[in-house]
Amino acid sequence: MERDWDVIVIGSGLGGLSAAAHLAALGQRVLVLEQHYLAGGNAGVFRRKRMFEFDVGTHYLAQCEPGGVIRTILHGLGIEDRVEFLEMDPDGFDTILFPGIDVRMPKGWERYRERLVEAFPGEAEGVARCVSALQAIATQSEALRGASGPADMSRLAALAPDLLRWGMQPVTALFDDCGIGPGPRAVLLSQSPSYATPPSRTPTAVAAGFLDGYLRGAYYPKGGGQVLPARFLQVLLANGGEFRARSRVASIRIEDGATRGVELTTGERFRAPIVISNADLKRTVFELAGEEHFTAATADRIRNYRMALPFFVVYLGLDIDLRDRLPKTNFWGSDSVDLEATYQQTFAGELPEHPLVFISVGSLKDPESPWIAPKGYTSMDVMTLVPPHPALWETDEGPAHGERYHRNPGYRGIKDEFAERLIDAAERMIPGIREHIVWKEASTPITHERYTLSTGGTSYGIEIALDQVGPNRPGYSTEVPGLYLVGANTQSGHGISGAIKSGVGCASVILERDLAKEAAEGVVFSPPERLAPDPPDWDPWEASRR
Repeated sequence: MERDWDVIVIGSGLGGLSAAAHLAALGQRVLVLEQHYLAGGNAGVFRRKRMFEFDVGTHYLAQCEPGGVIRTILHGLGIEDRVEFLEMDPDGFDTILFPGIDVRMPKGWERYRERLVEAFPGEAEGVARCVSALQAIATQSEALRGASGPADMSRLAALAPDLLRWGMQPVTALFDDCGIGPGPRAVLLSQSPSYATPPSRTPTAVAAGFLDGYLRGAYYPKGGGQVLPARFLQVLLANGGEFRARSRVASIRIEDGATRGVELTTGERFRAPIVISNADLKRTVFELAGEEHFTAATADRIRNYRMALPFFVVYLGLDIDLRDRLPKTNFWGSDSVDLEATYQQTFAGELPEHPLVFISVGSLKDPESPWIAPKGYTSMDVMTLVPPHPALWETDEGPAHGERYHRNPGYRGIKDEFAERLIDAAERMIPGIREHIVWKEASTPITHERYTLSTGGTSYGIEIALDQVGPNRPGYSTEVPGLYLVGANTQSGHGISGAIKSGVGCASVILERDLAKEAAEGVVFSPPERLAPDPPDWDPWEASRR
């Protein structure tokens, strides 16, 4: 491990693993360093009582249909046949619940429009026009990405008139234009915690793109959330790369204006002319690399980025089997349709009075999994967005800087109290679960900071808002020669697909070739035969701990 490397990757989230797998497959000597004991970052899982497995971030996926972006990338790495995607209920992969509102979100734009018109007959015309506009924006965005030629305004107006008009307007402007009320607005943005942006700052193109991805089909990886990190790790190792867990990077070594490698907290040093950071953006610049290596304008821009809101999650194991009672669906809902007020209260540093709750039931999505929950039991996550403010959580410098918070009575008190509030919300959405809880624990933004070292404990990096999208986000290369970025903070955005695409984009910049285009054309960078056959009892969690 002391030898030189071509590329060192800090962090084994899906952005880092995707970049590492592609670079290793194309001949680079790659070392991935992870401070946790498990690869995967936000895409990892954890297990309890030898009975339950809980997802940290892989709750459901878009772009996994045949020809979808994720499948195309997996094909290029020779692992498409090693990842099976289970489709959620096409008649209602999401169940949306607000006071007096119960809408099951189906696959397909036409069915979705019909479902919303049926739910709001008094606003049928405005609802139909709004959904049609969102569909047009998503369709035109995709057409524009695939178009060749100059991107002048006249051509943009011809190819994408709805996108040009609404794409970078707040989604609330479209709602106002269509004249729809609070109920339809709440349903249309009920899944907004998936990008954690208040309606007033959400670009209409982001809302449209999110809906479009899932309306093509919602999926879950067979075997659980750890499957994707494990498969990317297989490609890395099969192509001569190495993975080292429990290896926290203390600094990125920059000498004579160029990247030279990294130093661990143990004092170990590894040399490489290229370092890819899948770590938190602000920690990368201000703690690992050092502000002095960036221009003042760059440092100020990164310092002033707003981070996305983090999550509070309650993990529940039940001694009843919801597979016998429910379809393969998620639940979204609140006891208030005023989502803007909920976001603004949260940004102000207060726990939301009316939290917008998301419930993911892993054992519904993969009913045959030997790890998620045994027959007769249920594994579920209940979560909502909360403030990152350390004072709210009765903490000071945070676990990234060594603070021990577990025994802090103030921290434990607010954590336990809010966990019970979320369980109450889950009970309203799925009646009868509270009396069957046999395992319960909760994570806060402080917990998330401990395991991922992210600023404010966010899973999403910098907020995807009107002033922080597209070219206003960091690219993959930096002004420090040899230092690159991947993950949620880059232009690819957050989420499973965003992280994976960031790795492809970063590797493309380093190798000066368009790997996404090549993969779409059918190129296979790592032939499947490079991978050894899986043993009969192959366990993605065990495979990710090496």
